[in-house]
Order: sequence, then C-alpha cells, then structure tokens
Amino acid sequence: MDWIGRVGPLSEAARTELAGLPKRSLPRGIDLFAPGDTAQGYPVLLSGRVEVFLTGPNGREILLYAVEPGQSCVQTTLGLLGDEPYTGAATTVADCETVIIPKAMFLRLMDADAGFRSFVLRSFGQRMADLTRLLESVAFGRVDARLASVLLDLAEGHVVRATQSEIAARIGSAREVVSRKLDSFAKSGWVTTERGEVHLRDPAALRRAAAT
Repeated sequence: MDWIGRVGPLSEAARTELAGLPKRSLPRGIDLFAPGDTAQGYPVLLSGRVEVFLTGPNGREILLYAVEPGQSCVQTTLGLLGDEPYTGAATTVADCETVIIPKAMFLRLMDADAGFRSFVLRSFGQRMADLTRLLESVAFGRVDARLASVLLDLAEGHVVRATQSEIAARIGSAREVVSRKLDSFAKSGWVTTERGEVHLRDPAALRRAAAT
C-alpha cells in the first residue's frame, strides 16, 4: 500500500493532489524545527524516527514524544491549525523518508476533504493521549519505574547506548537523579554502567521495577 492509502478514504481530487508530492530523504541528526519557528507544512513520516524535545529555562530537556511512521507531530498540527510557533525542537534520530504537505494544501484539504480531516484529527487525538500519559508519568510516577521502563525500551542486546543526560530527558528528570538511581540499580546487580552505556544484567528485575 502506498503512503496515501494509510491516510484512509479520500476524494479522488485529494488523492491526486497528494500523489504529486515528492518524497524526501533526511539523514540522522538533522534539526527539523526549533522554538520560535513557524510550521510550513504537515510531515507524513514514511520511515525512521523523529524526537521532539522541550527545553526548560534551566537548560534541562524532556522528551515530549517521538514520531514514527503512521504518527503525527502535535506541535506541527497546532502550528498549522492555530498559527502558533513551535515551542519545542525536533531532530531525526534515524535516517528518515518523509512527504511534506505544504501549509496551503494542508489547510485546503482540511476544509474540503472529510477523509483527510478525519485522518489529521484522529492522529492528533492519539498523540495528545500520549502526551497526557507522559504528564501523568512525570507528575505521579516513581522515578525508579520510569527509569527501568526507559532502559528496557532503549536496550539493544541488553545494552543501552545513551548518556545519563539523554536518559534523564526521556524520563523528565535531572541527570543527577538518574546517576543516583543507576548507582542504586548497579548495587542491586540490575545494571552496570560505562561511559555512554548501561548494561542490563537483570532485565527481569527491571521489568518488575517498571511495573510498580
């Protein structure tokens, strides 16, 4: 199925218009937008992964959400529909292929095509639910549980290749807190740490911690 088929039922005019858009390849490590930028188009991610971060006044970062194929970018949707500037920053964390629907076309299809409008609003609703879960986790979840969950998610062959600052951004905490918790995990025999790496020695214990 081509990417347009993933959108759902569309009018023939909308399908024809979208089919004329070019695909773009983006390498890993490209900054896509920054705070204060304005949205110029609606991206449809075909492959890869984009991460969106928010930076606080003290310089601490938190991962708001990741965009993978089939998912939308909340900040871009808000920018296009509400004419609001970006407050976060986005970076490709893998090689990506995308199609960008220009702003004028996006707004026209939102007005004229019920199928396209349903696709955008459904995707937006799903991402807002993800953000709500993130807020609940940061506000009410235990740091130990969030850290254990992130380590399990990031592990490749029982090895997490990320700095403590990067891990802290993913759980909405400070690097110093992550450092202390990793030391605690290490004393329990769950992990060992090296520069830029965390080795999972007892994934079962981490899964139990993540479930608490």
